[in-house]
Amino acid sequence: MVELAELLSPRRIALDLRPGSRRQLFREIAALVAPDIGVDVERIVDALLEREKLGTTAIGGGIAIPHAKLPELDRMVGAFARLAEPVDFEALDGKPVDLVFVLLAPENASAEHLKALARLARLLRDPALCERLRREQDIKRLHAALTGRAKSQAA
Repeated sequence: MVELAELLSPRRIALDLRPGSRRQLFREIAALVAPDIGVDVERIVDALLEREKLGTTAIGGGIAIPHAKLPELDRMVGAFARLAEPVDFEALDGKPVDLVFVLLAPENASAEHLKALARLARLLRDPALCERLRREQDIKRLHAALTGRAKSQAA
């Protein structure tokens, strides 16, 4: 089982983005991830947009987990963004999205990819955690909250 701390580093967390569209949001997140994985920003953006064509990755409550598989990858990687201005993801509950966790996986990581998505969905359905993610200003504390390393810290 892949630990979230292995997927997400503090340098792949962005706070208070104002992207204006899903494409621009994906571009900003891809720019965080691309240097770590050696994949072109536009390649990442295109893969995420292709996945969105299959159906929204919004899970409700202002949260989305965009994801894609890239044959160039040898491991799963993640990035997190909090948006200052929510973006419409055509969520079933009609709410625009302000918390986004992007997950990129190798082409052959189907089981691990699905387990990671399910784990993220469970984690991000926790109202107390989401409130903390929406107000935390310190990236290291936000990273600790997301990766479960903040259990001893006061929320």
